[in-house]
Amino acid sequence: MVGPPPPPYAGGQVGSGSRLGLLGNRNTFDQPFSATSFTEKVIRDQQARTVQDVVDNDPSIRTNVPAFSGILGFFIRGFPYFAQDIAFNGLYGVADSFNPAIEPIERIEVLHGPSTLLSGVPPFGNIGGTINLIPKRALDEPLNRVTVGYASNATVYSAVDVGRRFGEGKEWGIRFNGAINKGRTPIDNQSVDFGVAALALDYRGERFRASLDLGYQQLDFDAPLRNRSVAAGVRIPRAPDLTLNQHQPWEYRTSDNRQIATRVEYDLTPDLTVYGAYGRSSFRQQYFGGVLQIFNARGDYRDPIQFIPFEIDNETAEAGLRGSLDTGFVKHSFGLAAVGFWQANGQQPGVAVGPTIVSNLYAPTVLPERSPIGVSRLTPTTSTRINRSIAIADTLSFLDDHVLLTLGGRWQSLDVRSFSPVTGLKTGGSDAGAFSPGIGLVVKPFERLSLYANYIEGLTAPVAPVTAINATAAFPAFVSRQTEVGAKYDFGTVGVGFAAFTIAQPFGFLGADNVFFAGGRQRNDGVEVTVFGEPVPGIRLVGGFSLLDGVQVRSQTAATAGKTAVGVPDAQINLYAEYDLPPWLAPGLSLTGRVIYTAAQYYDLANSQKIPDWATFDLGLRYTTLYDARPVTLRANVVNLTGNNYWASTGRGVLSQGAPRTVLISASVDF
Repeated sequence: MVGPPPPPYAGGQVGSGSRLGLLGNRNTFDQPFSATSFTEKVIRDQQARTVQDVVDNDPSIRTNVPAFSGILGFFIRGFPYFAQDIAFNGLYGVADSFNPAIEPIERIEVLHGPSTLLSGVPPFGNIGGTINLIPKRALDEPLNRVTVGYASNATVYSAVDVGRRFGEGKEWGIRFNGAINKGRTPIDNQSVDFGVAALALDYRGERFRASLDLGYQQLDFDAPLRNRSVAAGVRIPRAPDLTLNQHQPWEYRTSDNRQIATRVEYDLTPDLTVYGAYGRSSFRQQYFGGVLQIFNARGDYRDPIQFIPFEIDNETAEAGLRGSLDTGFVKHSFGLAAVGFWQANGQQPGVAVGPTIVSNLYAPTVLPERSPIGVSRLTPTTSTRINRSIAIADTLSFLDDHVLLTLGGRWQSLDVRSFSPVTGLKTGGSDAGAFSPGIGLVVKPFERLSLYANYIEGLTAPVAPVTAINATAAFPAFVSRQTEVGAKYDFGTVGVGFAAFTIAQPFGFLGADNVFFAGGRQRNDGVEVTVFGEPVPGIRLVGGFSLLDGVQVRSQTAATAGKTAVGVPDAQINLYAEYDLPPWLAPGLSLTGRVIYTAAQYYDLANSQKIPDWATFDLGLRYTTLYDARPVTLRANVVNLTGNNYWASTGRGVLSQGAPRTVLISASVDF
């Protein structure tokens, strides 16, 4: 796991395998799960600036926050997934809590479905999937790469990527990535000032391997977009011009994150490896602004301006064994791991600054500047979380690896506490634990065909809101369950996957008597079809489609039970393609394009409010050549070419708008 990730598959856009937590790296066609690993190549060729830009190639993922908000949030298989649950090199709580930089990242791995057995419980306990960021490492050959770019309306981008290896056997490696993105965005009255610096060190000896990652990122965002809410019973108005900014020019969000992560591995024998990992991060943010509250179908809204400071300190550690052995005709590949995660959150309740602004989505009003000067910036600890777990798993191989059976389980302890920001006294929490089993089966009736099935669980620690009568009550952990069957076929240069799954997740809510109880249940049934690779030389594809049926099996009232789950569209399509023009026509020139489609979604439990379906089309050109024997790549992309105005998602009781037409231009040179 300290070494390089699995090599790219044909076409270079996805990896031939990905990391399965304590099981380590596994080939895609040997995994009893649905997973995709996006490579640095697709990150650079699409001029991606965020993790969201990359996972937009995945038909199982949608955003749950507006574009140009400076915050990441997703839906995976129809369930919310927050940026705080993004792992860095297998460790939770290391990457930036709201928007991890991708410049230092080699791979973005996406595992669909719960992953408690494989990786433990993420901080928020999200169960739709897992996103893991694999950091860059120094390559065998020296690397010096400079990239400069421009994005509408006037954002200037510059990045450097430098790597070297040293020693007789190139044992020592160092790689540095730095980037600055600064200027006006396509959104009115909005500007961004972002910077990241990351240093990656590694050592690869004969039996001992180690890595160390240090990172710092900073963001100053003026007039950032936020999610909207819609009053009950109000028809959701049509989406406004996406370049309009309903937030005031003097609203802002500033944040910074400091992180460190290290891993070590030692081969006790050729078949047994002991490993350990440690990570720590410190995230600080100040937000000054409001969440728009739409109160009629004309698009009128209220914007309550507040100042909210926020802090998160995370610490995580892992230790384990990984190995293989033969017992007669059965081969074993096993893993044993112990994981600990400690988190302290600090947040002052929002302090109102001035009266609530009333305006309209289609004709927003700019008001005189306000300032939070004099408002307290103290961030006392308001909640803590301690996750501890021990896991064991074994993959048994039969019949010359034609049958692979994975068995395992994780015992997880979740301790969550909340505290008053005024008195510091405990106001609520839960202390829960559970054993989460998992089983996966891969059968290869033919060399290139893999049939698979899995049963795996997710775990979430429920906490009653402080407004509940039973706010201090402890609840058993919510257990989410997934059953999945699927097939994968490796054509050699093209991989095709099919998955059919059902995920059931309990959830809690406040009753009419203001008592929190765990009476809800949502079930998402779905089908996914994915494709990746290079079917013929010069044509590359990645994407697919998913069909979802989300149902509120048990809900807050009998009237809403059986209704369609909020924010779960019936269909999602993502397809990205590249075509290299023939050398005799235009040597080095490639055309790129991407289509994204999302079906209509309901906003409320009663299914009385909804947004229409939407589609976007991206188009691009890439030109690769040599200048003075140095590789040069020019790229031009247009996101949302037609300028479609659309609401992107509705889950979590909020409304997220889409991304406007955006032009991206860049030039990279290696020397």
